[in-house]
Amino acid sequence: MSGNHETPNTMPPRQPLAGLAAWIITDGKAGMDVQARGVADALGLAYEMKHVSPTGLWKAVSPWGPVAPSERFGTTGSAFAPPWPAVAIATGRASIPYVRRLRRLAGAATYTIVLQDPKTGPNTADLIWVPEHDHRRGANVVTTPTSPHSFTQARLAELRASVPPEIAALPRPRVAVVLGGKNGIYRFKEADDERFRRALAGIGAQGASFMITPSRRSHQRLIRAADMATQDRPRVLWDMTGPNPYPDFLAHADVLVVTADSVNMTGEACATGRPVWVFHPSGGSPKFRRFHEALQRFGATRPLVEEIGRLDGWSYEPIDAASRIAHEVETRWLRRREALSGLMARV
Repeated sequence: MSGNHETPNTMPPRQPLAGLAAWIITDGKAGMDVQARGVADALGLAYEMKHVSPTGLWKAVSPWGPVAPSERFGTTGSAFAPPWPAVAIATGRASIPYVRRLRRLAGAATYTIVLQDPKTGPNTADLIWVPEHDHRRGANVVTTPTSPHSFTQARLAELRASVPPEIAALPRPRVAVVLGGKNGIYRFKEADDERFRRALAGIGAQGASFMITPSRRSHQRLIRAADMATQDRPRVLWDMTGPNPYPDFLAHADVLVVTADSVNMTGEACATGRPVWVFHPSGGSPKFRRFHEALQRFGATRPLVEEIGRLDGWSYEPIDAASRIAHEVETRWLRRREALSGLMARV
């Protein structure tokens, strides 16, 4: 799986874990939930969300420390009590003490999965997923170029089966603009936002229409830049009230523009198989740089510059990370079940 871009994205419809009970353990951050739900949905699990928020000492020692005694983990009445789930998926440093404790108590009854490097070693879970730009490797580590999410090929096909009227009215090519914003890695200086405005204006000059969606992190100056660049073009600009049209924007875009600050947003755009232009503001990190360079080598993305030439012109196999991870989980889970059955037969 690691580094193998030829792995088919459409896996045989085995789903041996479909319908089994599962726990998803995260700290409740939207990005964490998106990744874990994506894998759980691809496996067909009947999952229960368990958000954790350790405080004080227990927060400080995560992920290496234990679960706080006040959680009464494993006892009747606790949020973490038997019957143990068949599968547990955890992500985020706050979740790691919980999945480690679950693994000790439930043993082989629960197949444990950790998304992202747990920092606590390979024995933290039965399977660990990390993106390819992460350095962790091992016998129970699997990698994909992008993070898992819920935009499978089946879901995108379902969305494409009907076009909302406001999108159908837009002339083609339709360009989805997915805005992130400032974080600890990317600074988005004023000059960056102006550069972004000019790049979008250049796309509009080629006759494109726009579907623009900000996120909670999008700063007002960036939203204004997108607004000013596209105000003379046919567009749908979500004002963050009412349902988010983001799923339909992804499904019906001919071209996508995303900001480089979000691994999740970039990965979701690359699930479409459509050209993805990535805007790189000031800042960055070696890890983000490896991530974006890998997607450029794969042929999914190109850096957004002020004069991009033709809007279209390339395609690639959609990257469906959740399905790839689910296939690996199913294969390993079946292998373990067969081994346990063989062991029981010899007893």
